[in-house]
Amino acid sequence: MPNKPITLIVPFAAGGNLDIVGRLIAPGLAKELGQSVVVQNKPGAGGVLGATELSRSEPDGTVLLVSTPNAITVAPKMVQTQYTIDSFAAVGLISSTSLLLVTRTEQPKFKDFASFVAFAKANPGKVSIANAGIGTSNHIAIMQLQIMAGIELNVITYKGSGPSNIDLLGGQVDVSIDQLSSAITFLKSGRTRAMMVVAAERDPLVPDVPSAKELGLPQLEVSTTAGLLAPGKTPAATLALLNAALNKTLADPQIQEQLARAASRTRPGPAAVFTTLMQTEDKTATALAAAGKLKPE
Repeated sequence: MPNKPITLIVPFAAGGNLDIVGRLIAPGLAKELGQSVVVQNKPGAGGVLGATELSRSEPDGTVLLVSTPNAITVAPKMVQTQYTIDSFAAVGLISSTSLLLVTRTEQPKFKDFASFVAFAKANPGKVSIANAGIGTSNHIAIMQLQIMAGIELNVITYKGSGPSNIDLLGGQVDVSIDQLSSAITFLKSGRTRAMMVVAAERDPLVPDVPSAKELGLPQLEVSTTAGLLAPGKTPAATLALLNAALNKTLADPQIQEQLARAASRTRPGPAAVFTTLMQTEDKTATALAAAGKLKPE
């Protein structure tokens, strides 16, 4: 790798899950690689703008991207992109976090999931729901929620969880599907409340929040997994060096504690695990697009 600063692209606005994760691992990567790591937020189009910048970067390990698989696999089925899955090389997984259906505490229209569904059925398209970007896990969860619950929502797309939370708290939107990592501060302060964990099981960090399975939606299970990517033609030796640095960073008890406080679980391991996950999600997204479930926006 060249002896120069490393740019760590976060493809969403400040305050969201990937921004939190990126800023937590940056100091550890800098320590392990012996180079400064500068976090650069590049929000827009569900992560596509940040992914595009990485795909155009020199494959020398000095520009990296914190991303979910969705920006690489789902978003290109919904918007025109200048890259494919082969434009990227996996460095490794970083963390995973649960998704929640949340609303502000003083929400006057409904108090729990059952009353939310009842209100939405009685008022098609009248309940607004925020997500962090087209093609994100948040967005996919909303699409599945509407189908499985038999409701029609007014889906509002933002450039990350930070902006969507501002509007949720301000009453501009009724509900949101958000990562626990970016929602937990508002939950703890009492400004928002969670109606459902978008999974088959409850999350131990919010044990009082029922799971989708408990609420009658056993097939609704979506979480957010964050990983580290490099440009597609990055040499294998450089990728191995980056993977080792990432895993050492994630092995640091302080990093594990910080990610746990941010409601995320560390996912160290070989790069091949992230590669397989992206390939699997790409096949799923291709099938959904062919069935007309993923439409261009």
